[in-house]
Amino acid sequence: MASSDSERHTEEAAENKSNKQLKDRKFSWAKLHRVDSLNLEAGKVSNSAAGHGSKADWRTILSLAFQSVGVIYGDIGTSPLYVYASTFTDKIGHKDDILGVLSLIIYTIILVPMTKYVFIVLWANDNGDGGAFALYSLVCRYAKVSLIPNQEPEDRELSHYNLELPSNQFRRAQKIRHNLEKSKLAKIFLVFVAILGTSMVIGDGVLTPCISVLSAVSGIKPLGQEAIVGVSIAILVALFCVQRLGTDKVGYTFAPAICIWFLFISGIGLYNLFKYDVSVLRAFNPKYIIDYFKRNGTKGWMSLGGVFLCITGSEAMFADLGHFSVRSIQLSFSCLVFPALLSAYSGQAAYLSKFPEDVENTFYASIPDPLYWPTFVVAVAAAIIASQAMISGTFSIVAQAQGLGCFPRVKVIHTSAKHEGQVYIPELNYFLMIACVLVTLSFKTTEKLGHAYGIAVVTAEIITTNMVTLVMLVIWKISIWWITLFYVVYFSIESTYFSAQLTKFTQGGYLPLAFSAVLVIIMGTWHYAQKLRYQFELNNKVSSEYVRDLANNPDIKRVPGIGLLYSELVQGIPPIFPHFVNNIPSVHSVIVLVSIKSIPISKVALQERFLFRHVEPREYNVFRCVVRLGYKDQLGDTEDFENQLVEQLNEFIRHEHYILAADQQVITDGEIVPPVSGQLVSGKSSRVHMEEDLQRQVDSRVSSTGSIRSMNTPAAQSNRSSSRIQMVSPNLEEEEMQFVKKAKGQGVFYLLGEAEVVARQDASFLKKAFVNYGYNFLRKNFRQGDKAMAIPQTRLLRVGMTYEL
Repeated sequence: MASSDSERHTEEAAENKSNKQLKDRKFSWAKLHRVDSLNLEAGKVSNSAAGHGSKADWRTILSLAFQSVGVIYGDIGTSPLYVYASTFTDKIGHKDDILGVLSLIIYTIILVPMTKYVFIVLWANDNGDGGAFALYSLVCRYAKVSLIPNQEPEDRELSHYNLELPSNQFRRAQKIRHNLEKSKLAKIFLVFVAILGTSMVIGDGVLTPCISVLSAVSGIKPLGQEAIVGVSIAILVALFCVQRLGTDKVGYTFAPAICIWFLFISGIGLYNLFKYDVSVLRAFNPKYIIDYFKRNGTKGWMSLGGVFLCITGSEAMFADLGHFSVRSIQLSFSCLVFPALLSAYSGQAAYLSKFPEDVENTFYASIPDPLYWPTFVVAVAAAIIASQAMISGTFSIVAQAQGLGCFPRVKVIHTSAKHEGQVYIPELNYFLMIACVLVTLSFKTTEKLGHAYGIAVVTAEIITTNMVTLVMLVIWKISIWWITLFYVVYFSIESTYFSAQLTKFTQGGYLPLAFSAVLVIIMGTWHYAQKLRYQFELNNKVSSEYVRDLANNPDIKRVPGIGLLYSELVQGIPPIFPHFVNNIPSVHSVIVLVSIKSIPISKVALQERFLFRHVEPREYNVFRCVVRLGYKDQLGDTEDFENQLVEQLNEFIRHEHYILAADQQVITDGEIVPPVSGQLVSGKSSRVHMEEDLQRQVDSRVSSTGSIRSMNTPAAQSNRSSSRIQMVSPNLEEEEMQFVKKAKGQGVFYLLGEAEVVARQDASFLKKAFVNYGYNFLRKNFRQGDKAMAIPQTRLLRVGMTYEL
């Protein structure tokens, strides 16, 4: 008896669990229908888990750490070649000045690359990606500050969105978020800061190769300055030619040389330290910094421009994060780079304490004679590799900027199947190469290049400090005292260095600022015009009634195949659609209105990428589709994209019919029911409306296809039960899927609108200049839409239209 009761309780528990699961599923189905965001998009969103680089196994982390040595640290690792020479430009005035400068170097390295970047900034990544635009995309996810208003409710359900709204306990974060969303000036300022930061990193990508290679090649004593410049240019050209191999191969190739370099500079540093003056380690006492400034005053402040060069390349750790991972960078910097740099600078200080007259060539002068030429060879190799850090970082952030609509279209090639963030941009690579050659020819010496170099680096670091502080306020929501401490400490340090760098403005410091100004104009013009263009389409979108009228128009012919009409609009039907129909009075048997939408995250899972919605009347086979891409995602080749789209469309059809049948089951149980129209209603009063809506779809579909005629008999019409609709639904589902499959077999055709963008007649002169000349010049000289999406010309149809913005 006890056994029987136990079994009964077990069965009841199992049944209750099953009922609970069913109710949970019904709730999730209702949730899917609750939002209709086609004028707010609607669709199926899966709950797949997001991957993250921080969860990688230790073998992968160690492999990436090894690669990162060859890609990221060449810049900061070769700084010992020129830091003391750039700091003591007028010889060493007092012996204790060496201790003061060494103390400045030690604490600058500890505070900026080690503490700020390795242990704080790297965690402000966007699903594993770093850089100014990664920070901007983070802020855009948590606050609606994007200038292009294409956010949708479903975006927050994406696996990689990882969005956690501020709780009531953190009203500070909510208040800041609301103020940002209400202020147009704040939105413009944020995108400007992201663009400026990107411009500075690109400028850094030009100057780093020049100064690194020049400083290494200058160790060849017999060569004159012109010969050094010539050899440097040859090395630079070769460096940019190997970029197409990808970060993976370049990293594995360069990493051994950089590892040897760090072993050389740390070994030579320790040798000099113990041979000449181990007492220089007193510089760990920050008192020597205070004494240095007391003794030298303004001269000491101006020398900070040279001291700052010891941390050039710190921003590369963040910009290149997408190529590696947080743990791998933390491991490689803490265990190899940091101790090697401290040894190198301490050793050079010990040497200078005995031979202060050798300050102009400290590094090479301090090398023991038997190691001179081996060290020179490794130094040249390391200098070449030093360039790699900012080149890779430049590729990453430009790809991010393009994904967020802030850079004209360029070809982005993913060079590694194993590591998502490793990209190569051919056009940018050759642009950087030409710029490096011209800068090297113009400046010729590392001293002049150092003046330009420092301004670009410190500006990028100041922007990162400000953006990370905003992330702390809005997203991390940590104690205001920690945020204040972070901001005050790092903004004070970097502002001091920036002020010192500005003293070199006329001596070469103008170059990165001029370079950045040009890039800001290009990127700002592109983003501004893209915003106006999107706003025009949004204001002129077509009512869904247009498709109903189209379905009833006998003059419009249906041609076989699937037609993909591209538009940037994610809400409603784009104005280019009726323009196509007016010029070509026919439409394909299946029409998909495709919108390629950039999501402010790095990657969207494939099963979440396509968001579909029927456009009524259902039997006309017109669908809306939003293809959601993170700023690192690519559409892939044409065949893959077509297969993915049709597969996801069929999945949408299957899921939609499944929900219709499930909704009818909910009705029979007297549960809360979402009708097909998309509004959530409850109780038995919804049953008649629901069944009539379903029956209208069934009858319409049956009459249009001429099949399942028995469903139109009077007896069948008088019995609209759930079992009947569940019987019809699989038939309609299979029929609709077969129809789509047949259409794909007849061909997939691409419809693109050639929108000529012009400013209105009454627009301001400045707006006309940006839109009519600036934006259109960029459109004509960068990749067109069909090139960027790899659309085959044999299946492409274009129709022109003018947008007056």
